[in-house]
Amino acid sequence: MQQNKGILFKHFSMLVLLAVVGCSAPGVKIEPMGEKLISDIETLASDEFEGRAPASPGGMKAVEFIKSRFIEAGLKPANNGSYLQAVPLVEVTGYDISPLTISGNGQQFQLSYLDEMVVGSYRMQESLSLNNSELVFAGYGIVAPEYGWNDYEGLDVQGKTVVVMVNDPGFENPDEELFTGRAMTYYGRWTYKFEEAARQGAAGALIIHQTEPASYGWNVVRNSWSGTQYGVVSNGANERLMVEGWLHLDAAQKVFEAAGVDFEQALQRAGNKGFEPVHLGLNASVSFKNEFKHAECYNVIGYIEGSKYPDETFVYMGHWDHLGKLETEEGVQIYNGAVDNATGVAGLIAIAEQFKKSGKTPERSVVFMAVTAEESGLLGSKFYAENPIFAVETTVGGINMDALNVYGATNDIVTVGYGFSELDSYLKRHAAAQGRIVKPNPYPERGYYYRSDHFNLAKQGVPMIYAKGGSDYIGQDEAYQKMVRNDYAQRYHQPTDVVHDLWTYEGIWQDLWLFYNIGSELANSNEFPNWSADSEFRAKRDSTEEKRRNSR
Repeated sequence: MQQNKGILFKHFSMLVLLAVVGCSAPGVKIEPMGEKLISDIETLASDEFEGRAPASPGGMKAVEFIKSRFIEAGLKPANNGSYLQAVPLVEVTGYDISPLTISGNGQQFQLSYLDEMVVGSYRMQESLSLNNSELVFAGYGIVAPEYGWNDYEGLDVQGKTVVVMVNDPGFENPDEELFTGRAMTYYGRWTYKFEEAARQGAAGALIIHQTEPASYGWNVVRNSWSGTQYGVVSNGANERLMVEGWLHLDAAQKVFEAAGVDFEQALQRAGNKGFEPVHLGLNASVSFKNEFKHAECYNVIGYIEGSKYPDETFVYMGHWDHLGKLETEEGVQIYNGAVDNATGVAGLIAIAEQFKKSGKTPERSVVFMAVTAEESGLLGSKFYAENPIFAVETTVGGINMDALNVYGATNDIVTVGYGFSELDSYLKRHAAAQGRIVKPNPYPERGYYYRSDHFNLAKQGVPMIYAKGGSDYIGQDEAYQKMVRNDYAQRYHQPTDVVHDLWTYEGIWQDLWLFYNIGSELANSNEFPNWSADSEFRAKRDSTEEKRRNSR
């Protein structure tokens, strides 16, 4: 990776300038936070760490680096004298992947791996295949009794391969009060669709990729599904589908054309209640081999012990992993993951240092958690949530930092899951003190609430904030906002996610101070924020109320 030699000088100059004049809304000054924030990001995003894939040599370098910085920050080891929580992973590498052969109706053609389709499997088998598996279009592939929806009703898919759409029916019918309208539910996530297809007895499932409802392009699917994949070791690994995969939109259209089915009409019918699955009259065949091995990876966890109520905790979290490196015809491509998520991990360390720098020990414990394998399906946070070091019942709440704002200070702060919990009031109050306003995520259809690590703690009843700088950049116009959107989109999950000339650190500092102030207040209060009354997570939180009452 070629680093701009002027970056460090620019950063130093900016530190001096901000220390003198500040930069924010009128009357509000942004102070830098974290003496090593910039160097921490650059270190974690350097080629030396090889993209920080879980259980890789570069990933272990990241673990050791974070551990050393936690020690420097004065954090105590959280796990019986250790900063590490072992997460038992299985590494799965597919190879000898054949084209996907589609046959039937007097036709036969092949779809190429990576360009037209991707496939994989977490089954603990060395050889996997579909052999003339019947293709069935199962709409969105959803069974949701609470919404009166069942795409599999009356359908036998035993041994067959289902073709399903991404997202959920509310995306295309936001005015019909289907599901939650434009806002994605968990039923819209690709992880759910594979889980449900397996429950139905299917041999395989192929998701039709569409950029808008998926909220990312085919390049993200291609990059994320090629190379080594990771899963948490489970006794139910062979309950997974034989083949999980995606179809490029053009490839899916080709399949439907071969079946004699109007593609657009089929997708439209799938968004209506009473949809009937379509037997496509085609079969799918594909084969590949898996090389798999067990590998321990690690969450890195440190904490500041509370002075009065050490069993009550507030959590800061962010994932340290990224996509690693990939051998290509052009050479080795390193996915450095500078924004995603070297920024969040460096932010964890900076906030920890600020708590220590304040000279005041919080009444409640404050936990700092750098989790692994987020890019592989939120695996590190899932393992922690199911095997917590600090009881989730007495975890007050938390903040997840994933891909911080590197484009400048803003007049706003955007939160994912706006209105979900009582933590919104803390966010609004502290944002207002910075001269900022809180805005809901403008793209609820993208399902961001289910796509980062806070979700696993939320499922255990812990209210979590997932927020980051908005789009109203101070002193910038709409053209700058458009440039930022384009730059981020082009670099997301690409080898170009590196520290570069457009970066500036005022936005990160601004958000870190906001997050620090929220955590500091809650770490020194008697409050246990709850979810909103209509939240799907409220019942879990309420069920642990007695344990919280008895924690003092």
